[in-house]
Amino acid sequence: MNVGVRSRGARIRSAVFGYANMIPFIAFALFPFYYMVITSLKKDAELYNLKAVPFLIQTGVITDHYRYLFFKTEFLTWMKNSLIISVVATSVSLVIAILAGYSLARLRYRGVGTFGTAVFITYLVPPTLLFLPLSQVVVWLGISDTIWALIVTYPTFLVPFSTWLLMGYFRTIPREVEECALVDGASRMQTLCRIVLPMAVPGIVCVTLFGFTLTWNEFTYALTFVSQTANKTAVVGVTADLIRGDIYYWGSLMAGAVVASLPIVIIYVWFLDYYVSGLTAGAVKG
Repeated sequence: MNVGVRSRGARIRSAVFGYANMIPFIAFALFPFYYMVITSLKKDAELYNLKAVPFLIQTGVITDHYRYLFFKTEFLTWMKNSLIISVVATSVSLVIAILAGYSLARLRYRGVGTFGTAVFITYLVPPTLLFLPLSQVVVWLGISDTIWALIVTYPTFLVPFSTWLLMGYFRTIPREVEECALVDGASRMQTLCRIVLPMAVPGIVCVTLFGFTLTWNEFTYALTFVSQTANKTAVVGVTADLIRGDIYYWGSLMAGAVVASLPIVIIYVWFLDYYVSGLTAGAVKG
């Protein structure tokens, strides 16, 4: 009996210790979002009061900054542009990455290993080195200052990492399953679509979340290739419209940051398990 009590007490202490260790990390992760929310709900007088406590709301909650954001700016248009660009660019990149990743993981031809390494090295090239030559491509295609400029250029950095990640995940799928399908008369494409892809759902979800997040938050290309207000993304639109010279509309800026971050939060909450399993499997095997 005493042994059972001691064992239960040890488990409780271990659980308490584990949760206590998580508190600093949770606080560190949630603090930026908390600060954005309380800043977006403060009055301007409190925001610019140097004696006010920056981490608390002392003079009452207001929603004026959200009303200004939705009714006095083109924020909803920017959100729509971000959604269209992120969905289309991620979908195109995903299709290319699936075909390239499966080819590099399963097919055997001269230089396959070198190609796989080159794909990953391509991802390591900083985007700031690419936007100048890509701007010439955009002008040559006649799509400058449109959302298509971003849809065309975003796969240049989405495809390499997505391909590398899917290569690792495809290698975790047993070859015997594909060989059985090939022996039964299925073509390589049928094997990919009917056998491999259903088994690779966690990896595909991981790549999709990664691509969507990266395109949603991308700033350099969106700032360089698009200047019309109606074609801007949410990240660039909020920054450009609510920062005027040395005047910062902090309340509306934080309101925009809160609303723009909600789609990312929602999709990660829904697909967190798939994301973790796909990322760890691809990273370990690749």
